[in-house]
Amino acid sequence: MAIIGKIRDNGWLVLIVIGVALMAFIMGDWSKITGGNEPVYGIGTVYGEKVDDKKFSEALEIARTNAIQAAQQQNQQPQEVDETRVWKSFVEEQVLEKEYEALGIEVSDDEFDAYLYASRGFEPQQEFLNSPAFTDSITKAFSPKKLEARVNEMRESAEPDKVEDWKNTEEYYKKKRRNEKYFDVLAQGMYVTNLEAKNEYLAVNEKKSISFVARRFVEIEDKEYEKLATDKKLRAYFEEHKNDKKYQVKEGSRRLHFFDIKIQPNKGDSSKFFKDLDAIKVKFAATKKDSAFVIGVKDNDIRFYTSGPFSTAIPKSHRKGQEGRYITYPDGMDEVYRAAAIGDIVGPYEFNGSHAMGKVIGFTSDTINARHILISVGEGDDVAVKEALADSILKMVNNANFTEYVQKYSGDTGSKEKEGDLGDFFFGDMVPQFATYVADKPIGEIGKVQTQFGFHIIQVTARKGVNYPRIAVIQKTLVPSVETTKAIEEEAYNLLYKLDGKLSNIADLYKRVERFDTIAARGDYFSRTLELKDNAPAFNGFTTRYAEDKLLDLAFRETSEVGTLVNSPVKDKDRYIIAIFAGKIEKGAPKYEDIKDRLKIDFIKEQKVKKFTSEMIGKKLTSIKNGVVTKADVTFANAQLSGAGIEPKVVGTVFSIVKDGGRSVPIEGTSGVFVVKVDKTIKAPAAKNYDAEKKKLEDSMKGQLQNSARKALTELAEVVDNRRLFNVGVRR
Repeated sequence: MAIIGKIRDNGWLVLIVIGVALMAFIMGDWSKITGGNEPVYGIGTVYGEKVDDKKFSEALEIARTNAIQAAQQQNQQPQEVDETRVWKSFVEEQVLEKEYEALGIEVSDDEFDAYLYASRGFEPQQEFLNSPAFTDSITKAFSPKKLEARVNEMRESAEPDKVEDWKNTEEYYKKKRRNEKYFDVLAQGMYVTNLEAKNEYLAVNEKKSISFVARRFVEIEDKEYEKLATDKKLRAYFEEHKNDKKYQVKEGSRRLHFFDIKIQPNKGDSSKFFKDLDAIKVKFAATKKDSAFVIGVKDNDIRFYTSGPFSTAIPKSHRKGQEGRYITYPDGMDEVYRAAAIGDIVGPYEFNGSHAMGKVIGFTSDTINARHILISVGEGDDVAVKEALADSILKMVNNANFTEYVQKYSGDTGSKEKEGDLGDFFFGDMVPQFATYVADKPIGEIGKVQTQFGFHIIQVTARKGVNYPRIAVIQKTLVPSVETTKAIEEEAYNLLYKLDGKLSNIADLYKRVERFDTIAARGDYFSRTLELKDNAPAFNGFTTRYAEDKLLDLAFRETSEVGTLVNSPVKDKDRYIIAIFAGKIEKGAPKYEDIKDRLKIDFIKEQKVKKFTSEMIGKKLTSIKNGVVTKADVTFANAQLSGAGIEPKVVGTVFSIVKDGGRSVPIEGTSGVFVVKVDKTIKAPAAKNYDAEKKKLEDSMKGQLQNSARKALTELAEVVDNRRLFNVGVRR
């Protein structure tokens, strides 16, 4: 490999690097022991102060404990806790605590008692109303005495854990009350004036009937103006517009350009794969012991599925196909499978990223009808006695007296009312033992099955609907061979070495990035941009943490300058990534190089606007070249322009034209250039007052209050989420 060879040529350098790394390792540990090199950021900062990582770890642990407890209550597997959501809540709490302190918001003991026990005007907490432990058994009303007894029990307990639980509960309700008081204060400052309410009424109810002509930007291809967009003109455009609000950088970030080299099978791998698959198919068809055959196949890429009646396979689009309990096959294979005979091999066919073949071992009806007598076995029941009863019934029951025995013995109240009839069902809707019986037993035969509910005396009364195949399935995935994988790795290293050689001779650092993109395109690789925010770097579309960490290191390490390449191809599961550092984007006014692509788009759009404006200005709507006159009714509250999409600038201009019959100058809109004529104004009906509009606006403002305030406070606190960078060791 090229880069490995380069290192071998500089063996003395490796010794120095290893020596430095070893010293860094030793001294790094020593500095931690002695308390040196105190991190500046830690896991993050709020108002410039480091977040307490121990407290955050505690919050994370509480979230995980809560998730486990919630899952246990619902008899489910606990979900992985979203650490970022916990971080967001934790940081918001830190920010709000600053607000409480600044405003002197506290909760006294008297207020807390009134809040907890719902006295002096406070409503009971909803969770207490939903708990029988704190409600009156007769009236179902909240019982302060029951709650007080529980609080005293915990507070005065001899068990430290219970006392600690009460302290945490008390802190929770005090925080909740402080939060309510804070947002109550903010809500009191929200007000809608009569004028605002009136304007809202007019915006919704006053209409303008208009005629307009539009020249769309898509009418002219961008390439017609490509030659005009020279570097000189773009720089001049930048100087003229660099202070425009849309170009201002709100958050600092780091930019990478990258492309990937897929680790995928070549033609040789594919040829061998299908040859092997054909050989397996021949042997699979001949074997009488499907499971034993598959176990004997020495191939790590093969998976095997079968399990008696539950090997029944159904098309992917079947109503049960999304449950994950059944083997499925492509809808296009449905007719082939249902026309096959037992012992036939269907496939191979491509499905869910693999190739599969199914051996038909039987068929199962889509719809089954049966009736049963359930001898229930409850907790503490003698199973032997129950089974003896079931056996005695089985000896005596027949078609004629089945209903009689249902009424006398069945513990299934639902089917008992229907003479034991379970109605039509898909066999897999039943528990496995029951399903196995009804799938195979002859119609009319009566037999016994034990399940977790007890002993069932079952009679299959009908099978109907579609017959679906039972199949033993072999599934094999086409993967690159070891030789192919090594060749692709070699390709990635050679390409990086080639890039390093070509880019190192370019003095202009930003030109290196452009050259990187050009070389990637020539090699049929697609270069993309990855932007990582300084205050909270996050990834989307990457598979492994390792790859993300390597890219973080490239983007944030102090030695990276524009044009710095990643030091080796980055493995991200089934691809290698090659990346280049494209620069830091500072908050505030932009740099030309950072917005060059956007400038080019806007510059070309401006040329189209100038062309259309010159062709449209001063002309009647019917005289405008390539123009089609369209009529529409618009309101100020709705920027949707019929046949043109969302056009706020155009709709706003319509309402600035006072007189009917007035015509606008050409307007630069979102999708093109417009000329509008106001045909008629439809005045809003007179209103006695605007109370409804005022309430609507106030409700809307208050509904958004908490989210808006939290977002604004977080921005004001200049929160830095440094968790990823801290863990990688790039920024401490």
